[in-house]
Amino acid sequence: MDSLTGLMAFVRTADLGSFVAAGRVLGLSASAVGKAVTKLEQQLEIRLFQRSTRSLRLTEEGRAFHERCRRILDDLDDARAMLSRTMEAPRGRLRVSTPIVSYHLLLPVLPEFMALYPDIEVDLDFSDRIVDLIDEGVDVAIRSGNLPDSRLMTRRLRPFQMRLCAAPSYLSRHGTPACPRDLDGHSGIRFRYPNSGKIQAWPLTLAAEEAELHMRTVMTCNNMEALRGATVAGLGIGCMPDFLARGPLARGELCTLLDEWTGQPGHFSLIWPSNRNLSPKVRVFVDFIGERLFATQCERLTGAESP
Repeated sequence: MDSLTGLMAFVRTADLGSFVAAGRVLGLSASAVGKAVTKLEQQLEIRLFQRSTRSLRLTEEGRAFHERCRRILDDLDDARAMLSRTMEAPRGRLRVSTPIVSYHLLLPVLPEFMALYPDIEVDLDFSDRIVDLIDEGVDVAIRSGNLPDSRLMTRRLRPFQMRLCAAPSYLSRHGTPACPRDLDGHSGIRFRYPNSGKIQAWPLTLAAEEAELHMRTVMTCNNMEALRGATVAGLGIGCMPDFLARGPLARGELCTLLDEWTGQPGHFSLIWPSNRNLSPKVRVFVDFIGERLFATQCERLTGAESP
């Protein structure tokens, strides 16, 4: 505690330029502040201030020490604020941005969350647009792929596998491809990313000589639900996440193709601004969704699928 008192006295004196001003902030006398700083200097065996009857200024060592001590005290203030927040009941409006297709994952677990935290109002924005969480005031988002923004904290959720699918009616007319090269001549339904406009690459592991597939694109869309509908209708072969294909596969409306050539799974992540003081509503949402959408959905990847 003596060391902490000395650090606080030193930092406030350096900030305000005098023992008197630091004493007012700390509720101490100027003499007590001066003694605390002197004791700190003795412990460190270094002079932190150059003193005269008219001025008080930091030494070169004092300036370097002040920068580090300022960060230490800021971290202490943040730790105190964090403890204070943990005592608050999670409440208020929680803005969540999530891809349209993720409602298949999120909506089944939300009733339990809302029962646990009835004072939280969940404001869901289902959009494939990549929002700027900080500029747009979004609390949490669910996103897939790489997340390079260093201003954001992340927590990985469940893995998912992209599947090539086609309707039985399409396969009966055009045949079932047995290897990637057999896709040549087939009709493809392609997904266009809403933000970049790029066409999604199919996650096939191909040999060098198979690097280019000669398929005819019959439809392009920027919505996975529409892509699934067109694939179920027999317009061509589509590529979609396993959880989106689950129902049509169980009902016999779709068949998967070339599973052994499909690449590594992707994943969703929770992201939120990296504020030091995480609000209770964000903290409980991140913990709850992180637990439910990782454990439960991973079990479904290997277990029996239901529509």
